[in-house]
Amino acid sequence: MATQIQGNVTSLTQTGQDAAAAPVIRTIGLSDLHRALQLGWEDFKAVPSHAVILCVIYPVLGLVIARTVLGYAVLPLLFPLAAGFALLGPFAALGLYELSRRRENGEEASAWNAIDVLRSPSFGAMLGLGVLLFALFVTWIATAQAIYIAAFGYETAAGIPDFAERVLTTPQGWWLIVAGCGVGFLFALVALCISVVSFPLMLDRHAGAGDAMVTSLRAVAKNPWPMAVWGLIVAVLLVAGSLPFFLGLAIVIPLLGHATWHLYREVIEPELNPQPLPPRPPRERKPAADFPANLFPWRRKGGA
Repeated sequence: MATQIQGNVTSLTQTGQDAAAAPVIRTIGLSDLHRALQLGWEDFKAVPSHAVILCVIYPVLGLVIARTVLGYAVLPLLFPLAAGFALLGPFAALGLYELSRRRENGEEASAWNAIDVLRSPSFGAMLGLGVLLFALFVTWIATAQAIYIAAFGYETAAGIPDFAERVLTTPQGWWLIVAGCGVGFLFALVALCISVVSFPLMLDRHAGAGDAMVTSLRAVAKNPWPMAVWGLIVAVLLVAGSLPFFLGLAIVIPLLGHATWHLYREVIEPELNPQPLPPRPPRERKPAADFPANLFPWRRKGGA
């Protein structure tokens, strides 16, 4: 039996007689990755407008970055920024997991249903792991900048052609490519290992962040090659989606988000005796006449 801890989050890390309650990891193959992508595409086709709405921030953010780069001050960080968004993807796709979960259960899947993830008992745990991924993202950007400074110093490029010439035709540029890709691979590996099934597990079973990360690490350890291929698929699709001014991410991000939910289903055995979870509280309708007082519900409860 799983035990309940603070915030209605279920602890899945068990010892002794409760060890059987821990998630059971399956051994998967490349055909399971194909199936996850196929089912993710089916989800995307079923709710394409909702997925695009949820992920519109990605192409918008990409265009903002491209515009900022015209100042050339942050030109060396363009690629690290674009690549680093993959570190935040597992958290940003929470709404997509919810849509896939609802479709799987035969429930209504709409744009409003996607934000139901905010009312999940484990949302605090999801937010905590999201903060960890953001810290990893910031560390990666700082590291990438340090690598560039080590190669070329603090002198900025005169423009995009000058920057491309530096990187592609000089020994310092070749070293930058090798060192940057190598270090970036390590960051991506850490993010993959701790989050590949963590967020779907927290959404599905209301696990704690620590237990979800441990389960994700176990899943990668049991399926190293399929998970390595999955990481390669994610990287290739993100690069392909980033090429046309990041607009392709409006398709790639929702596809990968839905597919990640189905990958979780392929990797984790279903619960034999699922524990009843507390019902999600209904949305409280707040009349417009109460604005802005409805922004401070604790004051209304106190009669102030």
